[in-house]
Amino acid sequence: MSLVNLIAQADERGLTASGLACLDRCVPLLGGDDEALRPLWGSLVDGGGDWGASLEKARAALRPQDPGEDEAARLAHRMLDAAPDECTGAAVRVWADACSVAALRVHRLLEPAEGGTGTGTDNTALALRPRPLAAVRARRTTGERRTEGMSPLVAAELRRQVTVLELLAERGAGGLRRVLDVTTEGRRVLAAVVSRRARGRA
Repeated sequence: MSLVNLIAQADERGLTASGLACLDRCVPLLGGDDEALRPLWGSLVDGGGDWGASLEKARAALRPQDPGEDEAARLAHRMLDAAPDECTGAAVRVWADACSVAALRVHRLLEPAEGGTGTGTDNTALALRPRPLAAVRARRTTGERRTEGMSPLVAAELRRQVTVLELLAERGAGGLRRVLDVTTEGRRVLAAVVSRRARGRA
């Protein structure tokens, strides 16, 4: 099943966790660490904390948007800013879908192997690349064929998004622990990329 179809079939908890996972993997661009969004994850467990209150704390704790920051960081901020105050209704579906696209875009911008510089800034080469993200997300194949022809960072992010949605569809709240593990792995990969980029700019 394609990523687009998995999102379309997800329930509200699945959509919220999917969007949150995409945002959490991009937290290094906002100056956050492994604990930055932990209260939001806690609110998804039955009987957990209040999503809206946890969201406000996360926004206050993470680095504010800098007018001079690059496109990758702007995308991460947009994910955080667009998060709905309640995990219900059409708003959470729109947010989850937007986070999916934004997270893939962030990984593409930071991927030197994609033909860019890994600076998080768009360029002409990026605009001319094959396999636009809409096609990537709609791909129905499984296993290695799903990510065939993609750069490593983008392929890994696509796999993580699919894994998160599949886990939640199969296990519901019981899949959240594994979802956190997948998300933590992805966040640490992106943190390493961001760190290398910062050293390269120094």
